[in-house]
Amino acid sequence: MIVWINGAFGAGKTTTARELIDLIPNSTLFDPELIGAGLTQLLPAKRLAEVGDFQDLPIWRRLVVDTAAAMLAELGGVLVVPMTLLRQDYRDEIFGGLASRRIAVRHVLLAPAETILRERIADREVPPDLPDGEIRVRQWSYDHIEPYHAALAGWLTADAHPVDTSALTPYEAAVRIAGAVSGGTVPVCDIVQTPEPTSETVAAGVLLFDEQDRVLLVDPTYKAGWEFPGGVVESGEAPARAGIREVAEETGIQLLDVPSLLVVDWEPPVPPAYGGLRLLYDGGRLDSDEARRMLLPGPELRAWRFVSEEEAAGLLPPVRYERLRWALRARERGAALYLEAGVPTG
Repeated sequence: MIVWINGAFGAGKTTTARELIDLIPNSTLFDPELIGAGLTQLLPAKRLAEVGDFQDLPIWRRLVVDTAAAMLAELGGVLVVPMTLLRQDYRDEIFGGLASRRIAVRHVLLAPAETILRERIADREVPPDLPDGEIRVRQWSYDHIEPYHAALAGWLTADAHPVDTSALTPYEAAVRIAGAVSGGTVPVCDIVQTPEPTSETVAAGVLLFDEQDRVLLVDPTYKAGWEFPGGVVESGEAPARAGIREVAEETGIQLLDVPSLLVVDWEPPVPPAYGGLRLLYDGGRLDSDEARRMLLPGPELRAWRFVSEEEAAGLLPPVRYERLRWALRARERGAALYLEAGVPTG
């Protein structure tokens, strides 16, 4: 299990986490800041200059998941992770990756009043040997108060268990967190557990269209980026039936007919992904009543929307967009296409 301590920069997460590992039996501190520091030594300066925060590096988010899983495999018990997460898509990517390893996450938010938070930032020690330390530590914390409030007004309050630390010492906050975790007040994060693949997979996606012939895209909570409704075909399951099942689970729409095949795309393995066959089916057009009956986003989906082909180009990763583009051409021509990495062959 992981106890993830979130909060604004300067809220006292690391200090509280150090107190907490003394209160939770068989627990270990894991600070993802160390991965960010390591990447500054490993990545070229040009790549680092492209982002303003190491959290924006996909490799950082991947390494947080991989390192946490490796530490739990090595040590067992509980990891206490003090790390600010203000972007919901990054939270979903990291927590979804942990869920795919069957690692439960209990999400706690340190939430002092803003006046207290600003006082604590003003009192933070800046390492004397850190170049531009005043800007890199104190001003960074001040600059992120507004994004913190934006997250608080949106997804963060509903997602995490808040602990008002305005009048609490780090030890008192840790005692309260330990009691909430052991007493079950902090629930395991409700996120879909999609098993991490260990070899090539077969995945079935279904294209659904509205009355304006726009295609439905969904934004899964358990991985980064927009997708088509669908998922991995289970052992012994027909791919088209897997698409029907996934559409029902994700959107609540029950397809009565087996959808017709549009595209078979071979996705080559690119470590750490294994690749495999990706099939796209034509699920047909939904009338306005069917579209209105679509389920609101739940544990599996952050959002959904109908988009034009041009709009999809700005939402989908390049290979996935090419898969959609050729699927639309196949739909127009009435003949399925075989692709490799999004490119027709033959």
